[in-house]
Amino acid sequence: MDFFSLLWLFIILSSLQPMLQQRILMMQRINKMRELERKRNSRVIAMIHRQEALSFLGFPLARYINIDDSEQVLRAIKLTDDDVPIDFILHTPGGLVLAAEQIAMALKKHKAKVTVFVPHYAMSGGTLIAMAADEIVMDENAVLGPVDPQLGQFPAASILKVVEEKPIAEIDDQTLIMADVSRKAIQQVTRTVETILKDKMPPERAAEVARIMATGTWTHDYPIMVDEARELGLPVSTEMPQEVYELMALYPQPQQQRPSVQYIPAPYERRNGAQTR
Repeated sequence: MDFFSLLWLFIILSSLQPMLQQRILMMQRINKMRELERKRNSRVIAMIHRQEALSFLGFPLARYINIDDSEQVLRAIKLTDDDVPIDFILHTPGGLVLAAEQIAMALKKHKAKVTVFVPHYAMSGGTLIAMAADEIVMDENAVLGPVDPQLGQFPAASILKVVEEKPIAEIDDQTLIMADVSRKAIQQVTRTVETILKDKMPPERAAEVARIMATGTWTHDYPIMVDEARELGLPVSTEMPQEVYELMALYPQPQQQRPSVQYIPAPYERRNGAQTR
């Protein structure tokens, strides 16, 4: 083969390599999910939102809960018999309220046990989904978050605060319209949270938790850790299967020029005063 033939072969192989790597990664993910399904005799559904590298160009794509996600999850639930438990692995910063509510209600209606696993974080709409589960399994350092609605870049509760504290004559029409939408959004999300929680705790407590979670008690990125989630009355456990962590490792972030975190990827133990690997 001449030089130009070798060059073209190199270019073709280089362009196919990312596709082959992604295919191998997908098979590894499926095998790990099947391993967890066999162990727990359940249907495993994973919704893991990370930045994925697109093609061989490496452009990052930010992920969040959207309508495509709700369509896929609802289809997976529909394909699951009523007596088959569902294990839902969740890692997300949140997303569209509509999509999150659809997923949460579908999980709530499933007759067999639903377990949501949160290995790192499930914020905003992710927390709404987690609250629909019969059991929430969190890593000891994982977090949930408030579900108060956001209008663009502003919290709905903060928009209402402006209307409450400023004279009406000093407020422009757009802000008044946003305040009206904010009020409706908070009422809708509060009612949804109450509906999700009403069969998990007394009605009065469900209403109180809905108020805390949906009306702007905290900033939207406030971390609700295990102890606080339990204080709210959520059914939280920390018995996280190792397979969940192993599955998360198969969703790597795009490689950067210089890694910001480095460590030797092996478990360390200390025995008799000496460190072993």
